[in-house]
Amino acid sequence: MAFLELKNIKKSYYLGKDEFPVLNGIDLSFDKGEFVSILGESGGGKSTLMNIIGGLDRNFEGQVNINNDKLDHKQEKKLDVYRRETIGYIFQSFNLINYQTNLENVETSLNMTTLSASERKERAKALLNKVGLAEHINKYPSQLSGGQKQRVAIARALASDPDIMIADEPTGALDSVNTTEVLELLKQIAQEGKLVIVVTHSQAVAEYGTRILHMADGKIDEERFLKDAFMVPVDTDRLKSRPLKAASIWDMAFDHLKYKKLQNFLIVLGSAIGVFSVILFLGLGNGIKGYIADQVDSLVNPNYQSVVRNTTKDKKASAAERMQASRQAMATDYASTVMDSAMLQRLENIKGVDKVHAGGVFNNAVFTYGQVKSQPVQLQSWTPQFSEKTIKNGRQAKDGEVLIDREYAKKIQSNYKELIGKTIAFTYMAFDSENKPVLVSTSAKISGITDGGQSGALFIQKWSTIQKDLKKYHAVSDANYVSVEINDTKAVKATMKRINHLQSNGMQTFAGISMDDILSTVNTITSLATYVLAAIAGISLVVSAIMIIVTTYMSVSERTREIGVLRALGARSKDIRGLFTNEALLMGIISAVLGIVMAYIAQNVMNVALNSLIHFSIVQISIGNVIFAVIISLIIALIASFVPSRRAAKLNTIDALAAD
Repeated sequence: MAFLELKNIKKSYYLGKDEFPVLNGIDLSFDKGEFVSILGESGGGKSTLMNIIGGLDRNFEGQVNINNDKLDHKQEKKLDVYRRETIGYIFQSFNLINYQTNLENVETSLNMTTLSASERKERAKALLNKVGLAEHINKYPSQLSGGQKQRVAIARALASDPDIMIADEPTGALDSVNTTEVLELLKQIAQEGKLVIVVTHSQAVAEYGTRILHMADGKIDEERFLKDAFMVPVDTDRLKSRPLKAASIWDMAFDHLKYKKLQNFLIVLGSAIGVFSVILFLGLGNGIKGYIADQVDSLVNPNYQSVVRNTTKDKKASAAERMQASRQAMATDYASTVMDSAMLQRLENIKGVDKVHAGGVFNNAVFTYGQVKSQPVQLQSWTPQFSEKTIKNGRQAKDGEVLIDREYAKKIQSNYKELIGKTIAFTYMAFDSENKPVLVSTSAKISGITDGGQSGALFIQKWSTIQKDLKKYHAVSDANYVSVEINDTKAVKATMKRINHLQSNGMQTFAGISMDDILSTVNTITSLATYVLAAIAGISLVVSAIMIIVTTYMSVSERTREIGVLRALGARSKDIRGLFTNEALLMGIISAVLGIVMAYIAQNVMNVALNSLIHFSIVQISIGNVIFAVIISLIIALIASFVPSRRAAKLNTIDALAAD
């Protein structure tokens, strides 16, 4: 029984409705140990017949039997296995992968076997030594002559230990010396018990084999036996095939990235800048929010919250809007803003409130020291809500004393610390019981220097001292502001909610806003600005995605023959898709790593540069920021590779091998 049988093989091409027959009922049989030459002019159907035997052409009529088993050309997966296990290809134009060394070219075929990495390397070296290229294993195809390239191709075709070796014009691009060497190698392969089928135009090449088949007009019109087939050795252990290893696909993708260094570096750099920008802006947002929280914590105790009397009837107004309305009412209807002892008691009775600290805030205060006057500022009473950190020099004000702001103190004299203990005069606006303005003019000893930071100037006295001056000028001395003590930090929001819901005569009594609410609002605005900036920075990622798409498309076009070779060696369509997808993902990974490194360097530089100014790390890149940027980078790379990689996977193998 013949090893390979072709039964009534017919094949036609169509141009519109016109049929052009190429194979007209081919019946042939081949055995192992034969060196069969198929001779004929161009257009006679030789290559089409080889494509059918090699499992590349699936659209034909007839039957192909291998070892008495029918080969079903309709099942792509079975054809992939058939090409891996049974067929070895030698091409006229060599079709070596240019970014791989000669050793790696041979290993590409071995990567579709169950051999270990070390076994694959040893077999590849042995095969290259067999074809006389032991000294060239680490060179690239571009460094070899035509004859040497063809010998690498033969070693690659032999690597997976196939039963059938198909050589399509293997000497067409070689001189006479290299032609003889290649034919000797093919003869040796046949002597080792394999079936060698050579397609050629050359009668001299054809005479080298054991049988000649002449084709014309799609038929075998002549058959000549030149010599007996070679003896087939007793069966030995065969290599077991398997699909192309995932690690091998990653290796090939990385090798191609290295081969196109400059082009890929520019794309990676563009993507890295996008990743860097996104991470940096997110880190900057974290730092700004942290800085604001730090500034607030340095000024305000979070267990003390501000409450004023509500003056608006608008039930839809927020706590912040009601508080603002109360502040404005102090200048027009002061009586509506003050809180008597009964109201303070109601406030203290609310669940969650531990204590109420009465106080006052007065506008248009003007401080005068010598000839130096301050701008109109606020004078307010000291409550435990203020952090001790607000006092930068000196101590809290006692009766008859005042704390003044550092910026104003600097205007008085450069050595402003020496002002402590000195007396300063100031005036501020208050109101009497008839809502008429009263100018309070007084003086006090400076007990310390404050720094309100971003919140503004701080001029502070004890409430009892302010009340004495108010009474002296017959002004209303009831509190217009209180600080509510809530010792349970977790209960702050709930307690403030109860305060804001308390009503008198159908109208909300108080307006209170916690620092958490203020920070939440500020952080929301900061986050929004951060995300907008990060999104703008992310445009560079979109640009890099377009670059990856273009590059991958170009790569598919440039490597069309490589795709055809890999398919001919038995690689699956999903392996081809994975090759280009992995290359794009590698770009994304390298870009992400480079972008992260750049972002951390920028973080350190900016924090060091600004530390002397704000004494705070203004850029705080979190692990979450890094993970987010990496994921976005990989997703963009994956999406960018989607269409080109699928285009590569769907390429017709025969067309790919014929590409220029």
